[in-house]
Amino acid sequence: MSGYVLAIDQGTTSSRAILFDGDLGIAATAQEEFPQHFPRSGWVEHDPEDLWRTTVATCRAAIAKAGIEVSDIAGIGITNQRETTVVWDRKTGKAVHNAIVWQDRRTAELCQHLKAAGHEETVRRKTGLLLDPYFSGTKVGWILDNVEGARERAERGDLAFGTVDSFLLWRLTGGRVHATDATNASRTLLYDITEQRWRGSLADLLRVPKSMLPVVMDSAAEFGVTDPDILGAAIPVLGIAGDQQAATVGQACFRPGMMKSTYGTGCFALLNTGDRPVLSKNRLLTTIAYRLDGKPAYALEGSIFIAGAAVQWLRDELGIIENAAESGPLADSADPEQDVYLVPAFTGLGAPWWDAEARGVITGLTRGSGRAEFARAALESVCYQTRDLLEAMRRDWGAAQETVLRVDGGMVASDWTMQRLADLLNAPVDRPTILETTALGAAWLAGMKAGLYPDADGFGERWALERRFEPSMATAERDRKYRGWADAVRRTLSDQK
Repeated sequence: MSGYVLAIDQGTTSSRAILFDGDLGIAATAQEEFPQHFPRSGWVEHDPEDLWRTTVATCRAAIAKAGIEVSDIAGIGITNQRETTVVWDRKTGKAVHNAIVWQDRRTAELCQHLKAAGHEETVRRKTGLLLDPYFSGTKVGWILDNVEGARERAERGDLAFGTVDSFLLWRLTGGRVHATDATNASRTLLYDITEQRWRGSLADLLRVPKSMLPVVMDSAAEFGVTDPDILGAAIPVLGIAGDQQAATVGQACFRPGMMKSTYGTGCFALLNTGDRPVLSKNRLLTTIAYRLDGKPAYALEGSIFIAGAAVQWLRDELGIIENAAESGPLADSADPEQDVYLVPAFTGLGAPWWDAEARGVITGLTRGSGRAEFARAALESVCYQTRDLLEAMRRDWGAAQETVLRVDGGMVASDWTMQRLADLLNAPVDRPTILETTALGAAWLAGMKAGLYPDADGFGERWALERRFEPSMATAERDRKYRGWADAVRRTLSDQK
């Protein structure tokens, strides 16, 4: 079909814009990195103006590269770094503080206080989340309590809160629309995922005025129309989803039991559980995978904070490699007789441990351990952590069928890593032909709403496999290696120290 969809992929380290044509092919792409700010240990911030500036610049660049008329764009889909929190003035559109990034740990003490007061189980039942600094709600409260006059302005209704999608939508529509979608709302600690509404009791608990909260819409909806001055014409915004949910959509994981895992800075695995939320008994998250036509689909999610960042650590801090592509061949050359384990708890451990105080550990070093063993340990750490998630999901989900893992993200380009992943999971790993699944998911949501793309079933039929990695490691070897990993994790946990 004729026409294009513009996908905005606003990530943790860069903003990207990808134009998809009527056949879901990539017509043009543009990307721009922006600065990271670390004002204190454990704090991570972005300047919201950087997010906005790079978003607009990449959209304009992609349109120019494609050589199309702006009027040819049927709609915009937005996907975003989730949980990152922005509070801005409704009159000026200016943020009152830097965006607090999802990686930020400054509210850890507050979360511990709320847990000690017995609130976590209530929060978990309503939101599917745990009390952790990862999520948006405590970040909002911190901004209101630490920016002079912010709480009073918020109480008067002068301030708005949103995740990055909501902030971009506000700016794109010239301040006319304050909205988000259900997937982003489900990451705030403020949204009841069963009743599909903001919970006043949760807002009161975290001291967030309800007047700050955006309207929650479907993931494919008429969110508003862009100001013509921004991109050269008015374009409808028709799709929004948080990045991991957008990747779930882009991988066409529409049926219960389907699972995807994205390997970027961190790793995020989602298992579609259908139309009912499954509350985890293994400290996984229950979240909204997407919401279409008012009907939510739920997922179990496991979050690993350090995945590709472990390879960056090898490159930037240790100087073991010069670029990420070297890590797989180097790992392949490691001594098979050495069992070196890296638990990359550089910013704590995510699911299923949720130990904010854990810190990284290396075990099994010998005098002969060198660059290759470190590279293998870093790549295997991602595989082991994924197995931790998969084992927990199987216990929660209770489904007996074989799991096939659909993968995407920068790390999946490594054949060695994907084969080792299949070996350590004892499950097939499917790598698709289109690896830009996050942007693809956002584009499909918008294009489907515009009538340009097929429905979920039709989109699923177009998903194409590039390569399947089948497990080949002997069971005894797999189990022995995993026992070593479990021992290394035990040494990492803060309550073991």
